[in-house]
Amino acid sequence: MKPLVFQSDFGTVDGAVSAMYGVAYGVDPGLVISNLTHEITPYDIWEASYRLIQTVSYWPRGTVFVSVVDPGVGSTRRSIAVETNGGHYIITPDNGTLTHVKRMCGIRAARIIDESTNRLQGSGESYTFHGRDIYAFTGARLAAGVITFEQVGPAVEVDSVIELPVVDAKLEGDSVSGTIDVLDVRFGSLWTNIPRELFAKLGVPHGGRLEISIENETRMLYKNILTYAKSFADVCVGEPLVYVNSLDCMAVAINQGSFARAYNIGTGNKWKIHIRRAPRVIYE
Repeated sequence: MKPLVFQSDFGTVDGAVSAMYGVAYGVDPGLVISNLTHEITPYDIWEASYRLIQTVSYWPRGTVFVSVVDPGVGSTRRSIAVETNGGHYIITPDNGTLTHVKRMCGIRAARIIDESTNRLQGSGESYTFHGRDIYAFTGARLAAGVITFEQVGPAVEVDSVIELPVVDAKLEGDSVSGTIDVLDVRFGSLWTNIPRELFAKLGVPHGGRLEISIENETRMLYKNILTYAKSFADVCVGEPLVYVNSLDCMAVAINQGSFARAYNIGTGNKWKIHIRRAPRVIYE
């Protein structure tokens, strides 16, 4: 018996998530089921991908994740299961949800779900709730040991697993640049794709000053000098800061405030951030 973890954009205001639980417990009432989140922005595959990479590696080997953010439900997109290099399993639509896991954790093997055996009995005429009928059912069977990974369905090439477009962070002269990948939703911090190791090449110590600029495709949204802080307590309440987040990447926040709300900042490849050592200002 392995842990089973659900993620979706369903929310919890109706019975969709509970139905997935019911299907899983119908496979084996001894399953231990947890939620990653059900508050993914509706249809936001990128966010689903990011939440997986934020979480997967902290669970024991063998944990089965079911991620259902599926704007193409009922279409020709594939339903797949993958095994990561860390020994975790993920059941999901093949629509880009595995982008960050594939790039940052690595995928060892991938299989198409065989719906002739791995589908809830009596659900064959349903084309709009694969999260319940296929993914929760297959994930539960895998977690409970009813089937092995090999029995999920036929193997496919790992390279065929779909990835969303990604803009890599880069070092240019005295600055690093990247994208604002996602928000720390509850607190409004901006999480970038700039790794701490790349940022460290600027040679700025904690307490140092950084020039931050943020732009989208149309205009500059923000430009200011911020402190590179070890923790939020290093700056005053209401003061912005740059810090290293839980994924070992650079992030921007306001101490006890929402940076995203304050400056109307969004996420995705169109949102660029540049960080450089602040120029010295000499007053005569």
